[in-house]
Amino acid sequence: MSAPFDVAIIGAGPAGMAAAVTARKHGLSCVVFDEARKPGGQIYRAVTERPEQDRREILGPDYYAGRELAEAYQRSGSEHRGGTMVWSLAEGEIRWRSREGGGVTLARRIVAATGAMERSFPVRGWTLPGVMTAGAAQILLKSAGLVEDDLVFIGCGPLLYLVAAQYCRAGRPPRLVVDTAPRKNLMAALPHLPRALLAAAYLSKGLGLIRELWAAGVRVERGVEQVEIEGEDAVRGVKWFSGGRWQRTDASRLALHQGIVPNVNLAMALRCRHVWEERQRCWRPVLDDWGRSSQPWLWIAGDEAGIAGAASARLSGTLAALDIARDLGAIGETERDKASSPVRAALRRDRAIRPFLETLYRPADAFIVPHADDVVVCRCEEVTRGEIAQVVKEGAAGPNQAKGFLRCGMGPCQGRLCGHTITETMSALSGRSPAEIGYFRLRMPIKPVTVGEIAGTPAPDALQA
Repeated sequence: MSAPFDVAIIGAGPAGMAAAVTARKHGLSCVVFDEARKPGGQIYRAVTERPEQDRREILGPDYYAGRELAEAYQRSGSEHRGGTMVWSLAEGEIRWRSREGGGVTLARRIVAATGAMERSFPVRGWTLPGVMTAGAAQILLKSAGLVEDDLVFIGCGPLLYLVAAQYCRAGRPPRLVVDTAPRKNLMAALPHLPRALLAAAYLSKGLGLIRELWAAGVRVERGVEQVEIEGEDAVRGVKWFSGGRWQRTDASRLALHQGIVPNVNLAMALRCRHVWEERQRCWRPVLDDWGRSSQPWLWIAGDEAGIAGAASARLSGTLAALDIARDLGAIGETERDKASSPVRAALRRDRAIRPFLETLYRPADAFIVPHADDVVVCRCEEVTRGEIAQVVKEGAAGPNQAKGFLRCGMGPCQGRLCGHTITETMSALSGRSPAEIGYFRLRMPIKPVTVGEIAGTPAPDALQA
């Protein structure tokens, strides 16, 4: 059996790559697992591939800012295990599989940097063929250079406008952008504007995206209060309610986006302590100032720790690795604190924009909690809002009781898509807060694997031997 690595990192996005670079800088052995073959994560997907000039112009400088980090990571001496899915984690051991097989890797400390997921958008028709997320539309662009013609973007948040602008640069401007952010959000966000000016570059970029859509002649509908997607076997059109009236348009391709939430399944399955974050409307792990979780051998960095963006993810990965280096005796506390000082200052500046953005783009209740009984909530098990309402009426106290009745959260995605929607729906139906309702009680394996793969990996005792 090979000697354990000093550090194992789950996820090769900005947080994972930065953690690996810092760990190697301080002499720690490091292995990084990622489901994609190449490093970069979702935000910097395929960034290490040599770009054509027009692709650089389409994706923009923020995307290619990740290239320097990815190249530093590749030079760091970390062992990169791309195309590898981690399906179970415990203190000191990581169980994984890839196309070439599976196995167990030992590590003294672990960093979870599994990033974020797009929030579900449960409206009537959202499961029809022809509907994707804005993030998926961007993945097509980054990884394959593909764009959808005549796409309609629906939802709210900075990513929605970024992808729409990238489509304009690619010569395929969207037919329509339907903005579901409530108009009242702007007034609520204004008190946070002075602090946001500390990160004024983000404000400038946001206004620039809006100008790009205007210059391309893209129609933008704002203050939309309801959305319904039409079609039986595929998307045929979409209608929306704003300004006291319904409007509609034919459409065969839609891109939905309602912000992103931390991917908490791994940390939840490890029984890390979590809290409900009301401003971001999501669960996040409870961490100390270095990203250490309630499991003393596990650090959590990047958007998995709370949504803050790529730059903050990179900085949080650096802090986690510095603390692990101190924990393993590679550096002293004084050296750790001195190295972290500029990192913390940069983190404070970068996160100054968050209260403004989170208030401005806070999703409307109508797009978080479905009101029509026939709207599907759990796509894997085809559980509807009406069925959730019935079990709440019968006394189900939270998502785990609902799962027992309806199997919601038991499909291949294991609650990733429906978990937050079920918590918010049960909260709205019962009058209790999301924190009181709770979340699914998750267990390993966190990704689908066969019984043979579980049985074929060695037991902990065998690993010790």
